[in-house]
Amino acid sequence: MVEPIIPTIDLFPFLKENKDGNKKKAMETITKACSEYGFFQIVNHGVSLDLMKQAMELSKTFFNYSDEEKNKSSPSSNAPLPAGYSRQPSHSPDKNEYLLVFPPRSNFNVYPQNPPKLREVVEELFAQMSKIGVVIENIINECLGLPPNFLKEFNNDRSWDFMVALRYLPASNNENVGITEHEDGNCVTFVLQDEVGGLEVLSNEEWVPVVPAEGTIVVNVGDVIQVLSNKKFKSASHRVVRKGEKSRYSFAFFHNLNGEKWVEPLPQFTKEIGESPKYRGFLYKEYQELRMRNKTHPPSRPEDIINLTHYAIDD
Repeated sequence: MVEPIIPTIDLFPFLKENKDGNKKKAMETITKACSEYGFFQIVNHGVSLDLMKQAMELSKTFFNYSDEEKNKSSPSSNAPLPAGYSRQPSHSPDKNEYLLVFPPRSNFNVYPQNPPKLREVVEELFAQMSKIGVVIENIINECLGLPPNFLKEFNNDRSWDFMVALRYLPASNNENVGITEHEDGNCVTFVLQDEVGGLEVLSNEEWVPVVPAEGTIVVNVGDVIQVLSNKKFKSASHRVVRKGEKSRYSFAFFHNLNGEKWVEPLPQFTKEIGESPKYRGFLYKEYQELRMRNKTHPPSRPEDIINLTHYAIDD
């Protein structure tokens, strides 16, 4: 039987003390996926299915409110990212609206008053997704052959993590872009998608749909891991294509990095093995600011969008 392009990993062996061969095979599959295109899916991850369903339903209720009601939760100006309700500018090629939250105790958060249970459910989902972030980071650490807890100690500040509830409106007759092709700038991203689908990953220069499955969480590697590993693991190129009939709803959780961290290829993947670094080092928050500018002031030419190639060292 041919292996599916986007493999599904059972996380149960990683959540319990388990010494059978399932863990070894899962790690081999994750290593292959991260080396080639940076995407896989997980099941038995410990996040409650009921909670996932409840969060999705409450987000649908919120996004179906009037603009006047949604705009009551507009972001405050001092947050590093626009926490609260926003929509993409009309001139942006991306076509979605979203509600962004930082960790539950963050002072930046701006929660809607309605629907009443939204805050409670979103904060619980955030807490459970955060735990999975640490688990996956540890698995990636092991797959890369790094010293135990290396990534956990490098990335020990969870205050920069954030989660976004998204709504993509149905496609129009002349365009169907939800989010243009991109890579995520963080460490690892987790996506819960509804039954509508539309998420696609670039594999061998072909766009492969990530087919929705109940209870499954999509995982993709971000730019930080690609740089640290000196491109041993790939930051996943992906996009969202909107369907014609109905809106698409999703949640994306970003296991992030403190903005003051310096990011550069690790010696384990460069001088210790005689390889040249493929990237110049950078301060993480400066990279995030450049990426944010892509969204707020989209350049007229696609080739002027800032991404990781901005720091690439030519061979």
